[in-house]
Order: sequence, then structure tokens, then C-alpha cells
Amino acid sequence: MVDLLKQSLEGLEPPTCPNCHIEMKWYRSERVAEAPAIVAHFFSCSNCNRTTTSKSTLPATPKVPPAKLSKPPDRFSCAA
Repeated sequence: MVDLLKQSLEGLEPPTCPNCHIEMKWYRSERVAEAPAIVAHFFSCSNCNRTTTSKSTLPATPKVPPAKLSKPPDRFSCAA
């Protein structure tokens, strides 16, 4: 999940503060919607502390069919 959040932030350009006209700093990201996967990125101005939000969508992850999933080991198979 963390890798997906990092990927969504890579292509995002930080906004410019409308008050100070300097580049805002990223301080947090969180997933706000499940399907489609939407991530909200929060930025703040280091000069005037004004905040803004930018949203991006995550690429769809392919679903793995149940037959292709690995089976967890039995807890009794390791006991001797």
C-alpha cells in the first residue's frame, strides 16, 4: 500500500501558494476512496501555513484468481 501511495505522489507537481507564490511542501497522503482508488495529498506553505489538497487516482491492480494464491502452511505440518 505504501508503494502505491509513493507512486501516486511521484507524478504530482507541488502546488504554488496563492498568497506567497512559493512552492508548497507535501506533509501527508491518505486514501479517501476504495473503488476507484483515490488518494488525497495534503500540502502546506512553509511561509504562511496555508494548506491545500490535491487528489490523484491509483492505477488498478490486477486481481489474482483464488487458484493462483499460495496456500498458507498448516500449523500442524511443521510439528514433529
